[in-house]
Amino acid sequence: MLMVLQYRLKKEKRWKHYKGKDKIEKGAGSYEFRLLNEKKTKVLAGPGSYSKILKRFRQIEFFKHRR
Repeated sequence: MLMVLQYRLKKEKRWKHYKGKDKIEKGAGSYEFRLLNEKKTKVLAGPGSYSKILKRFRQIEFFKHRR
């Protein structure tokens, strides 16, 4: 299962595709993040902070490869 990370400013409504920490204009604390499945039909985690979303991403990856 591939996952998609999206972000937005806390006061905005539209989600954008996350291209990396060095590509965003402000610090990661100014944004909300969310994790979606590859088809973007199901929210796997979020909205939340960058660290919380990455923690959930690592959990999913761990259990995916644990089989």
